[in-house]
This record gives sequence, structure tokens and C-alpha cells, in this order.
Amino acid sequence: MDQLEPTLLVIPLLAVLAPLLARGLGRWVRIPIVVFELLLGILFGPALLGWAVPSEFIGALSEFGLAMLFFVAGSEIDFTAFRGRTGRRAVGGWLISLVAGVGIAWLIWPGQAAIVVGIALCSTALGTILPILRDARELGTPFGKAISAIGAVGEFGPLIAISIFLGASNPGIEAVVLVLFGLVAGLAIWLAFRMPRGAMHRVVNSTLHTSGQFAIRVVFLILSGLVALSIVLDLDLLLGAFAAGIVWRLLMRDADARDREAVESKVEAVAFGFLVPVFFIYTGVTFDLASLLADPLLLLALPVLLVVLLVVRGLPSMLAAPEGSGPRDRISVGVLGATGLPIIVAVTAIGVAEDVMSSAHAAVLVGAGVLSVLLFPLIAMTLRGERRSRVSAPLEDDLA
Repeated sequence: MDQLEPTLLVIPLLAVLAPLLARGLGRWVRIPIVVFELLLGILFGPALLGWAVPSEFIGALSEFGLAMLFFVAGSEIDFTAFRGRTGRRAVGGWLISLVAGVGIAWLIWPGQAAIVVGIALCSTALGTILPILRDARELGTPFGKAISAIGAVGEFGPLIAISIFLGASNPGIEAVVLVLFGLVAGLAIWLAFRMPRGAMHRVVNSTLHTSGQFAIRVVFLILSGLVALSIVLDLDLLLGAFAAGIVWRLLMRDADARDREAVESKVEAVAFGFLVPVFFIYTGVTFDLASLLADPLLLLALPVLLVVLLVVRGLPSMLAAPEGSGPRDRISVGVLGATGLPIIVAVTAIGVAEDVMSSAHAAVLVGAGVLSVLLFPLIAMTLRGERRSRVSAPLEDDLA
């Protein structure tokens, strides 16, 4: 408790400080809040100031935060984005990324380590990108829909690959287990379609502003149920969280627009006001900066890995850019597609736990993921800056 108590105070303090810093610097440069959460975690963690230290309790909260991040990502998927050209190219681009990632990694770390690295390189941090797109009012645009498709495939695809190739059993058994999970998740989705939503929506509406909060309780029931199922089946818990978000979206699809927005606001408050910041800050706290600083070659590998992310994941992502996109928009799509962190954290943790890679090598991959979150959204949204200014100007005039 002597170590836990200061951390319990420091992390909420950093969670409050991060948006203030983002807002303060927003006059000059738009930096995602997660950037400050990661950097503040590193600064106040054991690597530097040592005011926040790892603990089992905060680690458990961080796992909940990661699960909530993937739940929100699943709940915000626009399935219409997978129709036609965009969906096909998003899937095709991810398959190219997977083959290229494993192939490049195999040249350096032959064996299972190559699979770990390859899965990490072909991921996209949809849960990290979506809040940025939402804040920039890009979610409903063709650009935002393309990024949503790329990110959904870039998170769901690696989760499937993790479950098949990095499970405790052989890939054949894991594939059967994955099919079993898919059947249960499919049943949940079917029930979401068949459930009489009128009665449920009335209960949701009647408890929106009471202590009942039925909608939020149902969210956590669906989330915990599918996450527990994925754990029991020895699959990655993020797969269950992602599926839970899809089920919840289907349940609420016919609700009154105002009620749906109110529920989404409450879910976002729990996610981005509490649990998700804990995950990003704790990722910074537990980041193995000492290993990177101890070996100059590992530090030099960071910019190299950033370039590899752009080549392996960024270039194939550009295939799904909206029709008629100019060079700036295509580059923005590629840079956002190459942004990865949550899957990288998850897959490297599995690699270290199974002695496939060292903690130092995992730190390099996570470090590259951190840098991608720090730099790539900033670069992409700066390239999209002209459009945002055109959109925001009329809004500011209306408010005036």
C-alpha cells in the first residue's frame, strides 16, 4: 500500500493534466491527448521521477481500460464502410501488411518471434484514432469512413492472428476454439437483432437520468460476458471486448437519436474520462525506458521501426483511400493506418510471457508504437488541416 497510494493519486492527477496541456498547446499545434498521457506516464514513472510505480491494482484497471478502448472501437464501426471498394481494399491492404510484416521480421528473427513482430507491424490503433477523428469532425466524411474500415481490419485481423498463432495450443486447435467463440458471438449478434428493442429502449430512456443507469449496466454485462468467454477459451480478451462493442451497437441501432447520443455520451465518459486514460498513462509508467537507454543500438532501431511501420502498414492502407483523394489525403490515410499501439502492447506482452522475445526487444516495438501515436496522427491531421479549418470556420460563425 505504501507504493500503491501515491500511484492512485498521481494517475488521476496526470489524467487531468493531459487534456489541459493538449488544450493549452492546441493554439499552436493539435496534439492528441493520448500523447500527453503516454509522455506524462513515462515522466512520472520509475524511468524518470518515480512518483508512479507499477502495481497489480492499477494494472488491473489498465486492462479494463484497454478492454473499454476496444469496446468503444467495436461500437463505433460503420459497417457501411466495408461495402464495395473501401472494404475490399481495407482487407486486401491488411493481408499485404501481414505477409510483409512477417516476411521482414523473419529475416531478422526466424521462428515464432517473426509472427509476434509481424502481427505487431500490421496493426492499426483504431481505438486511439477514433477520438482524434471525432474531435476533428471527420468520422462522417469519406476520409473518416475509410480510416474506420482500415482501423477495424487493422485491429480485428491481428486479434484473430493472435488467437490462432499465439495461443497455448497448436494453430489447428486454436482455430476450432476461435470458431466456437465466433458461434457464441454470432449468437449474441443474432439475439441483438431479434431482441424486442422497444421495451429495452423504454427502460434505457426511463433510467438515463436516474440511479438505475440501465444502459451502462447492460454495457458492462455484455463486455464482461464476452471478455470472460474469450478468457475461458484461452483467446485474447480484446477479441471479446471488440465483439461486445459490435453487439451493443446493434442493440442500440433503432433507439431514438437523442437517447442513443445520451447513452454514447455516458459510455464515452466512463471510457475516456476514467478507464482509457489509466491504460495510456500506465503504459507510460511501465515503459522500459532503461533498456532503450542502456543500448544505443536499440535507440537507433526506433526510427527504423517507424519507417518499417510506414512501409508495412502505411503503404497498403493507402489502397483504401477514398476515390478522388489527392496526394495529401492519401498520405494522411497511410500515416493514420500505420499508427499502432494497443495491439503492439498486447502482442509483445504475449511474446515476453512465452519467452519468444526479450523485454528489451518488446520495449523497442512498444517504443515505436508510442512514437507512432505521438507523431503519425499529428502529421496526418496537419495534412488534413486545411479541410478542418474550412469545416470549423462556419461552426464558429454559427456559434458566434
